[in-house]
Amino acid sequence: MTQSAPDFTALLRSAEHSAAHLEMRDSYMDDPVFAAWRQGSSVQLPEEYRVWSELVKETVGRGVGMRRARVVSEPVTDYIRWEHAITEQHNIAAGEQVRWLPRRLSSDLALPGNDLWLIDDRRVLFHWFTGDGDWAGHEFNEDPAVVKMVVSAFEAVWDRGIPHQQYTV
Repeated sequence: MTQSAPDFTALLRSAEHSAAHLEMRDSYMDDPVFAAWRQGSSVQLPEEYRVWSELVKETVGRGVGMRRARVVSEPVTDYIRWEHAITEQHNIAAGEQVRWLPRRLSSDLALPGNDLWLIDDRRVLFHWFTGDGDWAGHEFNEDPAVVKMVVSAFEAVWDRGIPHQQYTV
């Protein structure tokens, strides 16, 4: 059943066992840190990145496993190259596990049409983006059939995904 989306921080704080994030786009909205990186400037992560890291540390500290899987086209876009460059200091240092799946290895997988967060294998928060990668909204869903499909898709991507430390861009 589709419901109004809860506050994301509250949703993540409600996780008891697991939080999984599936990303399937090759670029997202403009980010000033990304823009600086593209111009060769050193990457200084702004406050909102530190807030995210603290939320991840808090969540993992409660015993919640956090996994992030990224399905990417190859050769990768500059945006993905940047995400890869900051993953160690931003995601992994906070406690997330991250894997990368080249899109060519996902052709036989049934994948949802949108990025998402899966909480405790019971709740899904889908994220919508415009074609240019700008935020377009989200949808919360607890329908058992939808959740089952999402769990299956995420686990298939995770099983095939390459751990961050082994994936090169």
